[in-house]
Amino acid sequence: MKRYLLAVLSLLLCINLSAQKNGRSITGEVMNAEGEPMGAVKVSVRELNKQTLTDNNGNFSFTGLYSGRYHVEVEMRGYVKEVVHADLRVQKSIALTIMLAGENEHLDDVEVFGERNRRPKGLETITRMPLKPSDQIQTISIISHKLIKDQGALTLTDAVRNIPGVTLFGSYGGVKESMSTRGFRGVPVLKNGVRIDGQFQTASGVVDMQGVESIQMIKGAAAITQGVITDLGNAGGVINVVTKTPNFVNAGEIGIRAGSWGQFRPTFDVETVLDRKKNVSFRINGAYERADSYRSYVKSNRVYINPSFAWKPGEDTKIILEGDFLNDNRTPQTSAVNLHPLQSENALYILPYNKFLGMSTDNNNTKTGSITARLEHRLSDQFSVRALYASSLYEVDNQSTSATLIKDADNKYNTFARRMSRSLRNDKNKVFQVDFIGQELYTGRVKHTAQAGFDYRISDVFTTTYAGKLSPLGKNIPFGVANAANIDTINIFNDYANDLERVVYKDDNGQLQTGKSIAFTEGNKVPAYYSTFGILVQDVIEFNKYVKLALGLRYSEIITKSFTSNKHTWGSAWNPSAGIIVSPLENVNLFASYTNSTSLRSEANLMSNGEKIGPSTTEQIEGGIKSDWLDNRLRFNLTYFHIFTSNLSNTEYVPGTNQATGYYYKAGDLLRDGIETELNGRVMPNLTVVLGYAYLNARYKNSPSYVNGSAPMNAPKHTANGWVQYVVDKGALNGLSMSVGAYYVGERPINEYSLQPDAHGNNAGVEPFNMPAYYTLNAQLGYRIRNWDLKVYMNNLTDQVGLNSYFRGGYINQIDPRNFAAAVSYRF
Repeated sequence: MKRYLLAVLSLLLCINLSAQKNGRSITGEVMNAEGEPMGAVKVSVRELNKQTLTDNNGNFSFTGLYSGRYHVEVEMRGYVKEVVHADLRVQKSIALTIMLAGENEHLDDVEVFGERNRRPKGLETITRMPLKPSDQIQTISIISHKLIKDQGALTLTDAVRNIPGVTLFGSYGGVKESMSTRGFRGVPVLKNGVRIDGQFQTASGVVDMQGVESIQMIKGAAAITQGVITDLGNAGGVINVVTKTPNFVNAGEIGIRAGSWGQFRPTFDVETVLDRKKNVSFRINGAYERADSYRSYVKSNRVYINPSFAWKPGEDTKIILEGDFLNDNRTPQTSAVNLHPLQSENALYILPYNKFLGMSTDNNNTKTGSITARLEHRLSDQFSVRALYASSLYEVDNQSTSATLIKDADNKYNTFARRMSRSLRNDKNKVFQVDFIGQELYTGRVKHTAQAGFDYRISDVFTTTYAGKLSPLGKNIPFGVANAANIDTINIFNDYANDLERVVYKDDNGQLQTGKSIAFTEGNKVPAYYSTFGILVQDVIEFNKYVKLALGLRYSEIITKSFTSNKHTWGSAWNPSAGIIVSPLENVNLFASYTNSTSLRSEANLMSNGEKIGPSTTEQIEGGIKSDWLDNRLRFNLTYFHIFTSNLSNTEYVPGTNQATGYYYKAGDLLRDGIETELNGRVMPNLTVVLGYAYLNARYKNSPSYVNGSAPMNAPKHTANGWVQYVVDKGALNGLSMSVGAYYVGERPINEYSLQPDAHGNNAGVEPFNMPAYYTLNAQLGYRIRNWDLKVYMNNLTDQVGLNSYFRGGYINQIDPRNFAAAVSYRF
């Protein structure tokens, strides 16, 4: 009897095992970065302790497998090891396509948008989800360091011109980079997911491209992942700068660049593995740059360094420690002035290049630094945790000269009063963020990718304005402006001095004298402090390979400290998002999403009737198509967006004056809609394109503050970008690359079309003129032979005069005229 029962049990077990096997298999192909099949590559399945070699066509297979989750490891000497997950619990067979990158190829990404078939490094810091851009319900654009290097981009503005609809809002005298998109001014610029400064519009972006792995522009539903608009959330979008970290290889690159106006820029990037098991790695990169300018007296210099350390204490854990420091000095400048007092007409006068409105002592010193620690730990095959702590510092010491238009004795507006001012900013920010991730989770046959996490941020800022005293002939004479010293009055068309000791002035007796100096006295520090806390949950529900549903909900709190009343202002908001992705074809995703975000900036401000203004809310609908072609070498995106911001508010003034009453009033709504389209990647193995176009229709609606139908400042209707590169891959010219690029920004209003005075330089009831449209045409030549890489950059070939402006601050800045540079690098 016992033998009979044992035989039955054995038979049942065999049947069960046979059922579990059920012919399940893992097959695939292995190829190199060029898409060529690789033979004799070792492929193993970790759970089975089995291995095989690929055939001459790069194919491999494992058959007769049980239901379960497997790790497929692919490795070959000289290439970076790949580990791919394969889940056979629902599917009976899985076909994999695995690309191996050479150990030195990490310094030169395969595509302009990053590595194919991989999630861009650092993207999950913003989206908080382990999904590729094509699987997200929002528009995501990626600029890899390959594209940055090929184009010779040195600034954030140079790089993001490859993203449709993103423009420079203002450079504030050429010392900052404030970006704009979809009619939103000053979109947040983050570094590794952490704010650069405490100003919610991040008007202080200064980035050195040497340390940049990629630049990511996340639009649409990204707002809810970052919090309320007063913090980092922004319906227009968020720019994330991802810096370079170790790849666990021994490699490096050194280079030098020289160009117009005395530019000299050496760079280096070195990384090494510190142990035999390749579990510890160190990387350091940096740059030095100095240059003069096409304009007299203007110069710049900077030092940048970015060390990082990566450690894998176990198979399931990775820790990254990173530092980042930049010391930048440059001369603030104004390239043009408008000689019309009401700014209603284009009376722009572009200063000759031998003229400079400021003083030779003008200088803006910017120091940025950050320390970041990241932990990634896999709890199981399905669950993982990701934690981040970062501390950043932004310091600015700005001493600059401003010029204010005044009417002269002949009732003409050719005269400017010059003043010198100085200010300091000390800006500290900290963030702690934790996310719990679940992948391959099933409820029946429905698969989930889920996230739950929280973040806590602190912004601690001190600003100091200095009182200046004019000192002619050794005398200290106070002046009437709190933080600016009167220098002189000049006619813009005449000659004038740019050195204080050469300034001509009248003394107390009315006699002409030469020579002045300015002494600054430190004023009171003005503090600003706030903290935010947020909880975020998201779930991407995959019903089948054709339909996915994405749901998200964020709760945010923001607490602002008042240093005058010693009280705290508290605000909170719930922000949901929902989206759907339909995939009629394997490489085509149709998406649509809804999200809202909240601005608590003016929520507690009082109206004259004693009521609070309340929060401003932004609702956004976005939809479009994302597609990957030619084995994921080419990407096409088309997006339509509709954004409605309600309950705007403005400061109330005494009628007919610029004197504030202390109250606020409701300023109506703002409607923005438009389209964005881009095509990036390789249309042929040796032909790469980056093409983009954006149309924006932004206008005020139901507004007692702005003319209905008028557009916000610096919001162009049309922008376009294009870049094409051809690489010779055969014959005697093998390694030669030729590129040409164009960039267009349409005309845009220089200010708001206001109905009420607002103390920002707007003239009530006067329509501002449009800043003229402009385009640039650039070209590059490159030649790569063995480990050497030579590039020649030719920028603004047609010598266009393009202007960006922030009229409220009195800045009009010109893009660089025609210029050239050459760079050579060596990889090892």
